[in-house]
Amino acid sequence: MSGHMPVLAEEVMELLRPQEGGLYLDATFGGGGHATRILEAAQTKVVALDQDPQAEERAASLESRYGDRFIFRRMNFTNLDQLEEGPFDGILFDFGVSSYQLDESERGFSFRGAAPLDMRMNPASGPSARDWIASASREQLTRAIRDFGEEKNWRRIVDAIIDARGASQLSTTTELSDLILSCTPARLRFGSKIHPATKTFQGIRIAVNDELSAIETGLPSAFAKLKPGGVLCVISFHSLEDRIAKRLFRKWAGRPEGATDHRPQDMREVKAELLNRRPIMASDREVADNARSRSAKLRGLRKVAS
Repeated sequence: MSGHMPVLAEEVMELLRPQEGGLYLDATFGGGGHATRILEAAQTKVVALDQDPQAEERAASLESRYGDRFIFRRMNFTNLDQLEEGPFDGILFDFGVSSYQLDESERGFSFRGAAPLDMRMNPASGPSARDWIASASREQLTRAIRDFGEEKNWRRIVDAIIDARGASQLSTTTELSDLILSCTPARLRFGSKIHPATKTFQGIRIAVNDELSAIETGLPSAFAKLKPGGVLCVISFHSLEDRIAKRLFRKWAGRPEGATDHRPQDMREVKAELLNRRPIMASDREVADNARSRSAKLRGLRKVAS
């Protein structure tokens, strides 16, 4: 697993504070970096989840190294309520696509190299990005690119996709990337530090994997699986991911969930305490060492005894 650095690892350990004999859940195993840190911090036991079949292969090395202290379950965290293990002393989510998935060009997550337009975190489940693009309505494309991808040039890109898919011209990452470049004005193409296709690829990936709905389902299930005194940590890379976590954390802490929540305090139930008011961000040193950490935000809370 060398070469794949877990984001905000020190900060996560500071919030989780793994204890001897504790049971912890890594709900997004990925490359196993965070799970390894928890296992090495103390004589803990870790249950790890991931829907990606290739994560199962990476988990084998931890199983051989830590024996029955490490258990891997190949499953989507949306099904966390069906997990037989628990309750847990600590639970971690690290949302988004893993470095392994980005580096494996054939998975279709990246526009840096020609590959089939797939983008599925579980290649055996649901439509590929190519199939999704071929059948998505204008409204669905708009929601993915404008809302999920937060792409300013969404109108031109949506129009271009609809025109191109009619001629069956969108089956590879290169074809989609080139199409986006072709309808991106020079002021946007050269005035940004990121590739013009970055946000569109992100938005389509979120739509294909139904990532936001998964978070809406997975976080409450995780909170229910947490012991009193247990800690829930969430790392997000997208404003919409962080918004969901922030709202739910504030709800469980008995705080207003948003600007329109004017309920009196006696109508709120305090189930947890926030461990940080503002999200924890990566240090300049970590960003220099690991560019992926640049947009990462970490939130933590502790469940209180009922």
